[in-house]
Amino acid sequence: MNNLTNYHSHTSFCDGKAPMEAFIAEAVRQGFTSYGVSSHAPLPFRTRWTIDDREQTGLYLQEFARLKRLYGDRIELYVGLEIDYMDEDQQPANDYFQSLPLDYRIGSVHLLHSTQGEIVDIDTKPEVFREHVRLHLGGDLKRVVLAYFDKLMRMIGRGGFDFIGHADKISYNVSCCEPNILGQQWYKDKISEYFTFIAEKGAMIEVNTKTLHRNGFLYPNKEHFGLIRTLGIPVVVNSDAHLPELINSGRPEALRLLKASGIGAVWQLERGVWTEVPIGE
Repeated sequence: MNNLTNYHSHTSFCDGKAPMEAFIAEAVRQGFTSYGVSSHAPLPFRTRWTIDDREQTGLYLQEFARLKRLYGDRIELYVGLEIDYMDEDQQPANDYFQSLPLDYRIGSVHLLHSTQGEIVDIDTKPEVFREHVRLHLGGDLKRVVLAYFDKLMRMIGRGGFDFIGHADKISYNVSCCEPNILGQQWYKDKISEYFTFIAEKGAMIEVNTKTLHRNGFLYPNKEHFGLIRTLGIPVVVNSDAHLPELINSGRPEALRLLKASGIGAVWQLERGVWTEVPIGE
């Protein structure tokens, strides 16, 4: 299969498990045509999983520039950030993130606010997620799901990103809490509203393959591929790798599933421009 690209990976500047150079060297070794690094952008508070601050962001960009000089004759290299939508101040379209010399931006939601204003991480292991819902989010799983998608839709309305990261990442955790929830009519209605809004805004989504081998889930769920095809939403396929050896994990399977669902092309960066490319055999 061709389409050997990836634009979602996390290095040791955030929660990745290896230096940036290790990811790029592995992409060269595997014969990738293009590769992008996309560490988690800094938040207004310190976390274990984001770049610490603006100073560290500068060092991140400097290291990428060094590696592009070193490897750029063998592979197209791109630098981005995965930027959380928190509120109108902390979001991909704000002046700071728009001013950075990035090749692309990923817009994502990993955090919700509780009714008491607490910041709650929902991108956790299922057992932790279950406790967060019980202790901090009122115990109402439906309300949490609706709040998550509504927050994503606010982000999409503001723009400032190139594609939406793991477009329904909450789906695995909520299905672990309530196994039949993804088939309930209210959930299907919200998904339809969400993807219709994405199509209306002309946004691109990623099919995120990070946990396909671990838990069998793609984000968005492969059950939505038909709707995505019908709505004509452009798709980029990424592995969300945190280890160099996983930069292509799940991507060949995702490409086959997309093609089987009638989505015959994906989007890739070619010479700095997002380009629609047929899915290979």
